Amino acid sequence: MQPASKPPKRPVSVLVLLHDGAGHVLLLERADREGFWQSVTGSLEDGETPVQAALREVAEETGIVLAESSLHDWRRSVVYEIYAHWRHRYADGVTHNTEHWFSARIDRSTPIRLSEHTAYAWQPALLAAEQVFSPSNREIIEEWHHMQAQR
Repeated sequence: MQPASKPPKRPVSVLVLLHDGAGHVLLLERADREGFWQSVTGSLEDGETPVQAALREVAEETGIVLAESSLHDWRRSVVYEIYAHWRHRYADGVTHNTEHWFSARIDRSTPIRLSEHTAYAWQPALLAAEQVFSPSNREIIEEWHHMQAQR
């Protein structure tokens, strides 16, 4: 059940893989779950498109303001079951989320300002894929790594 002060989250979100273009990806450690590493993620707000949400979430979670032109839309979405311990954030009966994939290249020297996470790390892609808790996050990292290896 959602607290009265906060409306339920929409079961539509974005996943933004930030990378350096040289085999490393940026991971963030969740403040609410120690040891849970992930890429930038977040639910769409009312009236927001996935692109708008991706840009907003990157800015909120890292302090990086991306130009829309620097955001790569994978034109792919995955549907996954919401973990039971997070279902209270959604309307009653909501069990699945649709996640839209994006990525962006950023320089590793770009300052990161954490607001919703406790730590960040630049990791080689395959190591990062092993560290993330989300299967879809693992999948985008592995696919990105495979595409980079073919270049």
